[in-house]
Amino acid sequence: MGVLALVRMSAQLDLSILSLLVEPIKRDMALSDGQIGLLLGLAFAIFYLGLGVPLAKLVDSYSRKTILAVGVAFWSLSTAMTGLANNFLQLFLCRAAVGAGESVNGPATFSMIADMFPRERLARAIAVLNLGSVAGTAVAMIFSAFVIHWLQTIELPHLPVIGQPRYWQAVFFIVGLPGLLFALLVYSLPEPARRGGPVKAESFGGILRFMKANWRLFAPLFVALLVSGIESGGAGMWRPAFLTRTYGWSPAQVALVSGIIALVTGVAGVFLGSFLSEHLARKHDNANLRVVLTGWIIATPCMVAAPLVADPWVSVAISGVAAMASLMGAPTQNAALQSVVPSHMRGQITALYLLTYTLAGQGIGPSFIAAITEHVVGDEAGLRYALAGSAAVMMPIAIIIMIAGLKPYAAKIGELKAQEARV
Repeated sequence: MGVLALVRMSAQLDLSILSLLVEPIKRDMALSDGQIGLLLGLAFAIFYLGLGVPLAKLVDSYSRKTILAVGVAFWSLSTAMTGLANNFLQLFLCRAAVGAGESVNGPATFSMIADMFPRERLARAIAVLNLGSVAGTAVAMIFSAFVIHWLQTIELPHLPVIGQPRYWQAVFFIVGLPGLLFALLVYSLPEPARRGGPVKAESFGGILRFMKANWRLFAPLFVALLVSGIESGGAGMWRPAFLTRTYGWSPAQVALVSGIIALVTGVAGVFLGSFLSEHLARKHDNANLRVVLTGWIIATPCMVAAPLVADPWVSVAISGVAAMASLMGAPTQNAALQSVVPSHMRGQITALYLLTYTLAGQGIGPSFIAAITEHVVGDEAGLRYALAGSAAVMMPIAIIIMIAGLKPYAAKIGELKAQEARV
């Protein structure tokens, strides 16, 4: 679990580092908010979406640790290669390669964890994994604050072929290359025994038939994730730029403050959510989804208010409360899915679930916020209103959809418990 959390941290670090460097990249390459939105979103999502399900089928049949190790090495090298980019197209292709590598991360990792822990402890195990995501974001912020400040105070050497790199290009090298060590750690892990013995992966057609037969169970889970992901993914990618444009903070200041707050609130959120889920599970079969709803209901007004306040420190504090509440549901949302999916379908259905979030959070979300800023607000300085408006519309819709899934999910868990009791 420690190694898998480190891998999660590496993935989150490589994913989020670009959002910290939006303003210098935009300035040096003369990019628009629309192009930045594509780099933050679609560029990552395009190959993630295309390769996620085919590679997940391999996860259901072959060595998951080997597949994951190759993926870690590939996305780490791709992050480092981003430092060589000199134009929009090269940046786009490098981010697409990062997405291709990270497409195996979720299916392989969740499949391994689901075979390592019983259902009643799964939320807590995934909370440990989510700690890697939280730490990755926080480390990206804090580490990048010091790296950015340091690189801005020195004269970078003139390199063969590359020439003299800009400081933000050097950041990608420093962040990406250590991931190769994580790939070796993953490959050194033992492969968990599959529950029920070796299995043959279900065909994709079989997966779709299974999900169609259980659409009342799966539709709320997937659609609520899609809607909430557009808001959380888009806002997360644009928040550093918001702090710079609205309050005049430097990238280093944004990184340091946001990183510290993310570390504190994130750790509190994921573990609070997992323990609350275990407590509620004594009375409710749909405890995992109840925790998700509780977090969203608390977070929504904070998401709307944070961009609108006049004081930057108050804004950051309110955002921290929203992050903590939202992350309460992160381990339980994934545990909910893993608890109702058969082993021979787990990799592919998990891939579809994560693809849904990637489509929303990385594919649609950043461009969605950029479009509101450019075409509705009509002013880059009005990014705050795009962030607040997105939260005010999207999160209530997600809450209503998730409420519709409470009864079908409880019924499915009750059915599985009855089957296990007979065995």
